Formats: sequence, C-alpha cells, structure tokens
Amino acid sequence: MATSGGGNYRNGTHKSSMKVDRSLSLSSNPKSSVKSKSLPSSGPRRNSTGSLAGGAAKDNAGVPGRVRVAVRLRPRNAEELVEDADFADCVELQPELKRLKLRKNNWDSDTYEFDEVLTEFASQKRVYEVVAKPVVESVLDGYNGTIMAYGQTGTGKTYTLGRLGEEDTAARGIMVRAMEDILADVSLETDSVSVSYLQLYMETIQDLLDPANDNIPIVEDPKTGDVSVPGATLVEIRDQHSFVELLRLGEAHRFAANTKLNTESSRSHAILMVHVKRSVKARDSAFSSENGNSPHMKTLKPSLVRKGKLVVVDLAGSERIDKSGSEGHTLEEAKSINLSLSALGKCINALAENSAHVPVRDSKLTRLLKDSFGGTARTSLVITIGPSPRHRGETASTIMFGQRAMKVENMLKLKEEFDYKSLARRLDIQLDKLIAEHERQQKAFEDEIERINVEAQNRISEFESNHADALEKERLKYQKDYMDSIKKLEEQLVKSQQKNGSEKVPVGLREDGSALTSNTESSKVSAAEEVAELKKLLQKENLLRKTAEEEVNNLKSQIAQWKRSEASGNSEILKLRKMLEDEASQKEKLEGEIAILQSQLLQLSFDADETTRRLDRGGSGKVPSGLDSLISQVKHHQQDSGNGEKASIAKLFEQVGLQKILSLLEAEDADVRIHAVKVVANLAAEEMNQEKIVEAGGLTSLLMLLRNSEDETIHRVAAGAIANLAMNETNQELIMSQGGIGLLSMTAANAEDPQTLRMVAGAIANLCGNDKLQMKLRSEGGIKALLGMVRCRHADVLAQVARGIANFAKCESRAATQGTKTGRSLLIEDGALPWIVQNANNEASPIRRHIELALCHLAQHEANAKDMISGGALWELVRISRDCAREDIRTLSHRTLTSSPSFQAEMRRLRIGH
Repeated sequence: MATSGGGNYRNGTHKSSMKVDRSLSLSSNPKSSVKSKSLPSSGPRRNSTGSLAGGAAKDNAGVPGRVRVAVRLRPRNAEELVEDADFADCVELQPELKRLKLRKNNWDSDTYEFDEVLTEFASQKRVYEVVAKPVVESVLDGYNGTIMAYGQTGTGKTYTLGRLGEEDTAARGIMVRAMEDILADVSLETDSVSVSYLQLYMETIQDLLDPANDNIPIVEDPKTGDVSVPGATLVEIRDQHSFVELLRLGEAHRFAANTKLNTESSRSHAILMVHVKRSVKARDSAFSSENGNSPHMKTLKPSLVRKGKLVVVDLAGSERIDKSGSEGHTLEEAKSINLSLSALGKCINALAENSAHVPVRDSKLTRLLKDSFGGTARTSLVITIGPSPRHRGETASTIMFGQRAMKVENMLKLKEEFDYKSLARRLDIQLDKLIAEHERQQKAFEDEIERINVEAQNRISEFESNHADALEKERLKYQKDYMDSIKKLEEQLVKSQQKNGSEKVPVGLREDGSALTSNTESSKVSAAEEVAELKKLLQKENLLRKTAEEEVNNLKSQIAQWKRSEASGNSEILKLRKMLEDEASQKEKLEGEIAILQSQLLQLSFDADETTRRLDRGGSGKVPSGLDSLISQVKHHQQDSGNGEKASIAKLFEQVGLQKILSLLEAEDADVRIHAVKVVANLAAEEMNQEKIVEAGGLTSLLMLLRNSEDETIHRVAAGAIANLAMNETNQELIMSQGGIGLLSMTAANAEDPQTLRMVAGAIANLCGNDKLQMKLRSEGGIKALLGMVRCRHADVLAQVARGIANFAKCESRAATQGTKTGRSLLIEDGALPWIVQNANNEASPIRRHIELALCHLAQHEANAKDMISGGALWELVRISRDCAREDIRTLSHRTLTSSPSFQAEMRRLRIGH
C-alpha cells in the first residue's frame, strides 16, 4: 500500500529519508522555506463525525492521501415518477455497509463499495460533513484541498455544491457551508480569505466575477510544479454575505442550456478557489552581529504563515448526445465537455494503474486539477447518480469513474513558510528608529557642547569685566584718597607758613633781651608740633599704601585664580570635544552595524532562495552548525548520483561517522538536537545500521533524551527510533534492562500529540511481542501505558495499541500452550478486556484485525473463558467466526470455539448455533 506525506510506516515507526518535518524551526539563521508533513488520516485538526477516513470500507481506507469517494443518489423526479412507474430502480443502496448494488436485471446485480453511500434522503448537512468538512479542516491547517462533483447531467451536482439556500437554510450547498466554517475559524485581524470563481468553457478559462476577462492562462511553477491562474480576479472575503453575493454573481455569468435531460444544464465546469492565509505563533529566531555581543541587536521573531487552497469543482454533466438531444452550438458544447471529462478519466486511470505517464496536458481541466489527483491536495469526490433504469449505462459509467478514483493516492504537503517580508519591514523600522534615535542623541550632544562653550565664554567675559571694573574702582579710590591727603598736607603747610610769617619779634622791651628769647622758643615748639603731625600723616599714608598693595595682591591672586578656572574650563571643553569625537566614532560603528544588518537582509533573501531550492530537492530548510559536513555530503552525493536522486543513508552513515552524529544528541542548541535525533531515527530504520547504533551507545542516548528533554518533537522522533530498534530481540532486552519501558510509559502519560503517542505505542507494541519480557513489561506499567493511550482516540494510535495487545495475547497463548503460563491473562487482570470487546468490530480495519486476533488468542486459554463470557467476548468470537473478512482469523476463531468446553456449554445454554 503506498503511503503519503513523510515516508513509510513500519511497526508503528516513521521511516523517512531526510524529509522536512513540521517540527523543524529556523532560529540561528532563518531561511524562507516550505515544509511538508504527512497528514493524519482522520484529519489534522479535530475528529469529525463524517470523516471518510474512519468509515472506509477497504483495508487501505487509512491511507492519508487517498482520494475519498462518496456516492449520492438523487430521488426520482416528476418525469421519472410517471414514465418509470412500472419499473424498479436500477440502484439499491446499503448505506450501513457502504455498498451499492447496480441491477443488471431482476436476477443479477453488481456490488460496489465506496467510502460513503448517501441515500436520496441524505440532508445537505450530512453530505457536507462526510464529503467536505475533513477537507476544509485540512485547508485551515495549511494543506491544499479539493472537493469535486461528477455525474450525469441532472443528477444534482450543482445542487450538492452550489445551492445558496437563501429560501431554505437547510438546502445550503458545500460552497456556502465551507465558507461558513472557514470564516468561523480564522481571525480577520491576522488572517486573510480570498476567492476566485472561474469556469472552463469550450477549453477556455473565463472569470465568472469579471466576464470581460475571458481567456485566462494557466501558469505552472517550474520549481514546485504548482498550478495557478494569476490572471483571475481575487476578492478578499470579510463576511458570509459578501461571499454569497459573489456566488450569485458568478452563477449569473455561467453558461447553461435546456436539454432533454435537464431544463437548465450547466455547459461549463465551474471552479471555486478559496485561498486561506493564516498566521501562527512565531518561533524565536535570534540574529546577532559577527562578534555576537553587540548591545544594539535584538531578538527578532519572524511570523509563521500557513497557506491553504480549497478548490471546489462543479463539473459539467457527462451525457450522451443522443439522449440529451444537443444540436448546433449546444452540440459543440457537449463535445467539449465530453472531451475534457474523457481526459480527466484517462488521467485517473493512469494514476490508478501507477502508469509511468499521466496525460495531464490533454485538457485544461486536467492541468487545473493536477494537484487534486496524484498531487499534494486532500481530495474528496462525490459522484451523483439517478435511480432511473433508462440511464443505467450512464449510472454504471459514473460508478466506475468513482471506483477508479478511489485508487488514486496523493502526497499531502503542509504549506508553511516564514513571513520574511514582514520580518524585513520590521527590521527596516528598527533600523530607522535606531538611526533617528542616534541622530537625536547626536544633535542633543552637539547642542549641549555648544551650550557649555557659550556658558564658559560668558563666564570668562564676565570675570574679566568684573576684574577690570574692580581694579579701576580701586585705582580711582586710592588716587582720590592720595590726592585728598596731598591737598590736606598742602593746606596745612600753607597755614603753617602764613602763621609763621605773620608773627613779629618785640625789641627793647628789656635791656637784657629776655623778651626776644621767649618768642623764639615758642616758635620752635610750634614747628616741632607741625613736624610730629606730618610724621603721623606720613605713617598713615604708608599704612594706606600697604593696604592698597595688599588689595592689589589679592586682586592679582583672584586674577590668577580666574585664569586657573579658565584653564580648567578649557580642559573641560577639551574633554567634551573628546567625548564628541568618541560619539562620532560610535556613530561610525553603528553605521557599520547597520551595513552588516543590510548585508544580512541580502543574505536572508539569498538563503531563502537556496532553502526553497533545497526543499524542492527534498533537502532540509535549516542546517545546524553541527551538521554542516553531513548536509554538504548529502548535497555532494545528490550531485554525483544525477537526476536529483537522494543519497543513500547507509553510504552517508559510513562517510560522516556515527560518533559525530551521536555527539550532536547532547548539543546545547535544541534545533541541533532535533536534527541529530531525526538522522539517528532514519538510520535506525535500516536493519543494517541498528547493531552499530546500539554498540555506539545510540540506544542509551535516545533513552536519555526521553528522560531529560521537554521538547515533544524530540520525544516523538526518539520514540520512533526506539521503536525501530525494538524490532530486534536483542535490542528489546537492552531497552528493558535500561528502564526503557518506564521512560516510554512516562512519555505516553505526558504527551498529547497523536503522532508522539503513535510512536510510543509502536515501540511498546514491539516489546509486547517478546515472550521473555512479558512479566517485566507488565510490572513496569507497559500494559497500563498502552491502555492509557486510548484516550487519544486517534485511529493510528488505536491501531498501534491494538497491535501491542495482540502481540501480548499471542505470547501468552503460546506460553499457556507450552505449560509455562497458568492462570488468567495479565491483560484481563489489567482491565483490557472491556476495551478489546468494544473495539472488536471497529470501523478501521487495522484496529479491528488486531483486536480480532487478540480475542482469538485470549480464548485459546481456558482460564480466560469465564471472564470473556461475562464480558461479552463470546458474542464477538461467534461474529468473527462467521463474518470476519480474513479467512485465517475466521478459522482460528472457529477452532477456538469448538475446542473450549466453557464456550461450548455457554453456546448450548444460549442456543447459539455454530
């Protein structure tokens, strides 16, 4: 059975060849990439009651990418009620068995199985849930999806897809209901929904929203192979009302004609394209400069964008010219319709038969649907048929078209990329803010320097002016005081001279001269007094002069101090100038960092292109530093091998060396550890590498990752690698001896992701198949862990749990037969029987097959019979012996019932024939 998405699954493990997993992140050197991931068969978002994956009738129903086909029967119309009143319907439906019988005559009929069989009473809501809802949920998660209706003219294709339901809301078709679910799930603030509506008429693509645009070319990307119609009108949808108006506008422009089979027959293929772009939580992605320690760098978080495209195709009715009565231009239209449908049928036949050549280019319809059949989209097809026996040939042709379509498998891919345009805009804004802030700081600094210079100059000028004024005032004061003193001395001298000149000497007063002597002595005394007074004045003048000199000295010291202040101010100015020069050099450094950032932007664009090309060749979108040589050797081997062939894992293993790969499991970078454990998991998928991995300590490292890591991606991949290693009996004993079952049980208890639980369940299921480990596995909680994982309700997880229970029951049955096991089953003691009975008739064939085997093995041990009878297992064993699709299980169940006395006695008591 072919698989899709990420590779092959074996024994519950994921085996892939270096595919890019959804868990890969781009942190240290982000690159634009498109990532691919396998889509779970039951839908990537949530369980749906109408999911086709859970209700498929065939064993390959669990294939995630297989085209799902539902058949819908139209009730008889008024004309058929009259003309075919005496004839029975040519179609008999068995919806509970998902079967359809097409009568050849009253005695013979052909039986066909589909993923879903919808009767004439099926509501539009029921049709939407089983046909379209899983596809819509996939589109919301980033996958491409296609919903298509095929059938004879007048069987209800347009009613199923395009009914607006304005008069009766219950009659709404798939287009309206799908947009309701999309608008309910997206956020119009961060997400966008846009719509194109086209018709393919006479091998020409026309725009139903702009009739003047009537010859739109189809463009195919040479790298990815994606098909698009860039010339079509693209309208952004904000609410349901505007979408309904667009549908009404498009239907008004669609070509229709009146034929014998339908009064308003569509003469073109209508194609609705809904583009959904969603932003999810960004992952941390740090950018650093060359030295890695720049304080101006900040952590940048690029937005993660998922793009999904929903294509709804209302095909024109397949018809026979003689029955439709087409003539003239209507005949040419019918020929064009039949030609494009024939080309579509040829492509589906080639895909169903795994043909080397698929004739996609025979018609524009097949080119537009290249992604829907054999591409990367999740596709659901509803074929519409009528009950009239007159059109049995057209009905048989439609049914065979659906049967062939069920064999087509697609490779589902997640459309996920980083929004580097937004990141570049944010980086430009950050650069602009940094430059503006730097300019503001530089301007403020220059203004501060200018202010300090002006203030210093003003202070110096003020000090000089004050000093000059003070000196002048002191000089004038002392000059005035000096002049006043001189003037006083001169006045005193004049008075003294006048006084001395006016005195006369008396003569002849006495004969002996006594009178003259007296006058002379009086004059001498007066002169001595004058001299003494002059001395005092001179002393005072000397004191004043000394005081003035001291004042002058003080002023000189102040001037010297002011000069020192001026020198200090000059030194401060020099310091400020030096700071300015430092700021200028810092500015140059910032400009250099800005140049580095700009070069990193250019490198981002280059790396984005390189990553896209690498992904187109199947390479990784991120190359951790520790794996550079590994990836380079992968590239080298791809170039040498030619035609884009992938390098052999075994050859890569020998060239790089296992020790180097295992050493990366302990790297500090989480992304490096994730890549390393994925490489080890891929190597472990090859049996020739398993012994080398275990000998080199790889098993111990994987168990340490389960014990110490908190990353669920590492848990999932490590559990998958352990599951691969657990296929070897020797490795199983090593896993158990190193506490592996306890670590797996702990991981199962903490995990929520279905894929992680599937890996863990697959590993435990492999361990359950070892006879020697039964008791230890049970004592360390292995069975409890298996039963605990049924809480997930995911079909893949339940299939692995059922496989583990079947392996355990088989080992117990073998031990009981050999006489080494007594007493009732450990599975029954741990409470597994109710779940086993409940899922014995599960719709998913992998689960049902394993559970049926487990019941048969449990029933072979007579000690379990009482519990199985009381638990309702006997009825399931009887059903298995009668209705099981596999003959070996049916035979084993019959042999078990006939060989057990307890079962025979209970069947006789209940009168159950066997």
